[in-house]
Amino acid sequence: MSIYVDIRKNLGDFTLDVKFEAEQETLALLGDSGCGKSMTLKCIAGVMRPDEGEIRINGRTVFDSAKKIDLKPQQRRVGYLFQNYALFPNMTVAENIMAGLERKGRMPKDERRRQAMQYVERLQLAGLEDRYPNELSGGQQQRTALARILASEPDILLLDEPFSALDATLRWEMEQVVRATIAEFPGTAMLVTHDRDEVYRLSDTVAVYKDGHIDVLDEKWHLFAHPQTATAARLSGCKNLSPAHREGDRLIADDWDISFAFPESGDNADPAWVGLRAHRFRLCGQDDPYAFEFEVVNRIEDTFSFILQIRKKGSQTERLIRWEIEKALHVDVPDTGYVSLPVEEILLLRE
Repeated sequence: MSIYVDIRKNLGDFTLDVKFEAEQETLALLGDSGCGKSMTLKCIAGVMRPDEGEIRINGRTVFDSAKKIDLKPQQRRVGYLFQNYALFPNMTVAENIMAGLERKGRMPKDERRRQAMQYVERLQLAGLEDRYPNELSGGQQQRTALARILASEPDILLLDEPFSALDATLRWEMEQVVRATIAEFPGTAMLVTHDRDEVYRLSDTVAVYKDGHIDVLDEKWHLFAHPQTATAARLSGCKNLSPAHREGDRLIADDWDISFAFPESGDNADPAWVGLRAHRFRLCGQDDPYAFEFEVVNRIEDTFSFILQIRKKGSQTERLIRWEIEKALHVDVPDTGYVSLPVEEILLLRE
């Protein structure tokens, strides 16, 4: 099972212009709020109409502006989990799930109830089947919405910020439910989020969104190790980013007023940005080619780590560098000294 998307839609402040395809995998759409992630899902589901383009699900065209094809949402065989779950308030848990079964065609009510109860058991809703949505917790509502979606036997799953309305403990519990659901689902799943940790735990491939277009589309592990662009680096958790330029064999980080030997990257293009992961620094001697002399500006104690805000010694720059050290490592950092980053950890990034 697969999906192919090539669409454009004017959204006023920017134009959604994306093209991608995915097979039997989980594709995460990662990006800041308002960059077009949720709108992409709405266009796939048929809730919103692109201005132009084409959408195919499992080889079946559900939208083609040139051919005047625009299937209704209920014809697209899409399982769409809305942020607010969109349960029918006047229906019980079992009745909501039975509504999902209607997509499979007419069947006796007793049979629909029997099949609905299979999803009640599968999504751990036993004992709640006769309750109404307003009598359920957020997690129970989400499991009910997932059960209704799965009962319809969709060709693709679309999960739009599925944990945004849940507290931290419930988010983790529901993530495990979603993880199991995705693992059992035989087709493509798409996940919209701005949480990089959810992306890493749940996805196979990541599309990084920036102002309505896909900035980077890459396999998950490669994206986090080699993010390619400043936007991808930031969204994948890089805490230190600076505009940069090359001067001979030196790399100059403009915001930090520091330079070090230019790393060999195998790419002839000069980087527009440089990124430094906050937890990869190490104390060193002044003869290290990737070292600079630092001074500690602030020391902040976090739950499991110490956060040091440092800058080049004697510099007046206001853009401080974040250095994180796990408490368990028991590293004693002086107020001044030399710090280095392994050359393979320096991220050379395009705009």
